[in-house]
Parts: sequence; C-alpha cells; structure tokens
Amino acid sequence: MTVAREASTPGAIRSLIPARIDRLPWSPFHTRMVAALGTAWILDGLEITVAGAVVATLTQEETLGLSGTQVGLMATVYLLGEVVGALFFGRLSDRLGRRNLFMITLAVYLVGSGLTALTLSNGPGWVAFLYLTRFIAGMGIGGEYAAIHSAIDELIPAKYRGRVDIMISGTYWAGAVLGTIGTFIFLNVLDPSIGWRIAFLIGPVLGLVILVIRRHLPESPRWQVMNGHEAKAEETIAFIEQEVEAGGKTLPRLDESKAIELTPTPDIGYLALTRMLFKEYPQRAIYGATLMITQSFLYNAIFFTYVLVLTEFYGVASETAPLYLIAFAIGNLAGPFALGHLFDTVGRKQMIAGTYVISGLLLAITAFLFNAGALDAFTQTVAWCLIFFFASAGASAAYLTVSEIFPLEVRAKAIAVFFAIAQCFGALGPVIYGSLIGDGSEPSRLFLGYLLGAAVMVVGGIAAAVLGVAAEGRSLEDVATPLAARHPGTRAEGAARPRA
Repeated sequence: MTVAREASTPGAIRSLIPARIDRLPWSPFHTRMVAALGTAWILDGLEITVAGAVVATLTQEETLGLSGTQVGLMATVYLLGEVVGALFFGRLSDRLGRRNLFMITLAVYLVGSGLTALTLSNGPGWVAFLYLTRFIAGMGIGGEYAAIHSAIDELIPAKYRGRVDIMISGTYWAGAVLGTIGTFIFLNVLDPSIGWRIAFLIGPVLGLVILVIRRHLPESPRWQVMNGHEAKAEETIAFIEQEVEAGGKTLPRLDESKAIELTPTPDIGYLALTRMLFKEYPQRAIYGATLMITQSFLYNAIFFTYVLVLTEFYGVASETAPLYLIAFAIGNLAGPFALGHLFDTVGRKQMIAGTYVISGLLLAITAFLFNAGALDAFTQTVAWCLIFFFASAGASAAYLTVSEIFPLEVRAKAIAVFFAIAQCFGALGPVIYGSLIGDGSEPSRLFLGYLLGAAVMVVGGIAAAVLGVAAEGRSLEDVATPLAARHPGTRAEGAARPRA
C-alpha cells in the first residue's frame, strides 16, 4: 500500500502520492489534460480581444447604439467579474476540489458569454443585462485561473511543471489571435447587427467542446489526500498510473523515503489566509505581489492603448490596426513556448529576473527611439514583439510562482488574492497611458510613460533576483510544506527540505 496508517502522529496518514505524481514520465494522459485545462487562458484572450474589437460596432445605430462610456464600461465590468470570480471560486476550489470547480467555472463562462449575444437594444434594462452577462463571463474566467492553475501544478510532474504552466499561460495570446481574426471576419463579412453576436459566440462554442473533454479528467489526488480522502486519492493515482502505462510508458521505481505524514486541516478563510501569507510567508507574499503587480501594470498599459498609439502617432487606419495586433500577439505567444523549458533547467530565479529586466531595458531603448521619431508603425510593432517576447514569459512565470510557493490547502485562494491585487493595480495602466497619449501631439509625455513601464519591470526583475524561490524540479511539497504536513517546529517560510 502506498497510503498507510502507520504514522508517528495519532490520526495522521503517510502518503507517497506526491512522489508518485512527480515520478511519472510525460504521457498522452498529460497531453490530454493540458489540452483540456489550458483553454482557460485562450478563452480569456479571446474574450478580451472580441470585446475590444466590437467596441466601435456597438456604437452604431444598426447594432446597439451604445455611447462610448457605455461600451467602455463593458471592459471594466468584465475585469471586475474576473476579480470577484477568482476570489469566490478560488475559495470553493480549495474547499470542494479542483475538478468540481474547473467544470463549474467553465459552465459559468459559457452562460455569461453566450447570453451577451442576446442583448437586443440599448434600453436601460438591456444595458443592465449586457453588463450582467459580461460580469458573469468574467467571473467564470477569474474562477478558471484559480482552479486551473491549482489542478495543473498538482497533476504535472515536477520536472515539467514550470514549462507547462508558462506555456499554458502564454496561450492567452493564441486566444487573442483567434479573437482578432474571428471578429475581423465576422464584422466585415456579415451584417454588423449579426456579426458582433456571432463573435461573442466563438468562445462558448470552443468552451462546449472543452467541457465535454474535461468530464473525463480526474480530481487532483494531491488535493484529495491533503483533505483526508485517502481512499479516493489512491483510486485516482492508480487510474492516472494506468493511463500512463497504457500510453506505453514505464513507471520509474518509487522512492519510499519520499513519503510524507499528513493530518488534514480545516478550511482557511480569506482573513486567516491574509494573516498567514504576510505573517508566515512575508518574503514570498511580497515577491508574489511584486511580480503580479508589475507585469499587470505593463500589460494593461500597453495592450489597451496599443491601437491608440498606432492611430494617433503613426496614422494607422482603425480598420487595419487589428493586423498589427496579430503580430503583437504572436510575439507574446512565442516567448513562453521558446523560453519555457529554461525555467525548469536554468532555474526560476534566473529566468524570471532575466526576462523582467531584459523586457524593461528593451522598453527603455524603444522609448528613446520613439521620442526621437526614429520609429514607424512597422518598426514600433517589431519592437513590441521583441519586448513582449521576454515580458510574456516572465508574466506567465508570475502566475506559476504564486501557484507553487504556497501550501496546497490555500493554493487556489492565494492565486485568487494575488490575481485580484494585480488586476486592481493593472487597471491604473490604461488610465495613465491613455491620458499621456492624448491627441498624439506630445510624444514626450508618452516617452515618460514608457520609461515608467520600463522601471516597473526592472523592479520586478530585482525582486526575483533577491526574493526568488528555486522551485525548478522540486516537488510542490518541498517548495512549500502543506499545512496538513505541519508539525511543531516546522518552519513556515520555506519548505520541508530547505534549499536555496
């Protein structure tokens, strides 16, 4: 038996389940799991892009005839929904399990986004309906972040965890490309009154397919055993091992010395979690918050004002601006896929610090070129692609970091807390940069804004170099001791087996 009752603490169990997960070779099972769970980021990228692309269309009388303020609030309501959804479903994920929640959150997104397409007019009641559906869709995606990252990190072997998590986060930009192309086609080929509705249905159609695939995924056996469901955990890990062996893989010999002793702990609320994070894990809490805030500020600032820069400073027609956005998205998508494996081999601290600092320095160089008038729309886009090739990998690693450096029992809630903090600070970016852009007559103002963004990213890189955690290749339980495995004298800030 790999889950036994013989333990030094009364009522505790000894488990090899984390070791059994981490010893697994990559298999078709893992590929299917990543394909089914990794769509959360694709859907968010798709949703954000579609909403941004149809803004001008929704102000036309033949569609909804909304005012500029009304369509602008759509994005605000969606982002607010993400924050609320992350916090609400994040707690439920830690309490009820990963699988239950990644089914529920996807269903919530499907309902919200699908109903958006049914908004019939700009009457007060229908505008309220529109905002409600955007809020619901945002809640679903926010909840996905917490449940999905927790499930992936707990099911992926330690050897591959970094690259897989980073590449999945990077697929946000695949969704952005899909959303851009889809809306470009639907808004230009179909009647605008129909095209915008079809565009909002792209995500739900994709989500329905994924919902069917997710039905066959197991619960996280790590979550099960940490919460006292050892018999179910044993069944789940046995199922996963059979799936791996059915794919033609041979399981490595199990190291019995890696068993951990567990005593399930009560659920922890957000107030207790906040106290725990900043009392028992102060350095890690500051580190996670810094990474999330800095990348969110930069991305929101640049992404939401990208088209404005092209149109106001380079004279790009609004009809062709999406083509430049596709190039920008491809650069963002390439970074995590090209650099992801280095976060597992070179190391987390080195790569996070490097990608943050390099992107900050490249942004500073671009700022000087922009201020000198040395760039045009094409070269500006090339510069963005290069900057965010590195920034995207670093930003994706920020989500990985806040997922793996805290105990399993609070993992989803920790992701939700730092996601919410990041979104609140990130919301300042578009406001600040939008005012700096103005009517495009004073490039020196935006130049200072770019230098601010560069400094912000360098600060994130310095935080990684100073406070970073060497989590590459290590079991989650080694990176952060589960609360269920705590014993008197166990050190909170760090791991069960300390390592630099």
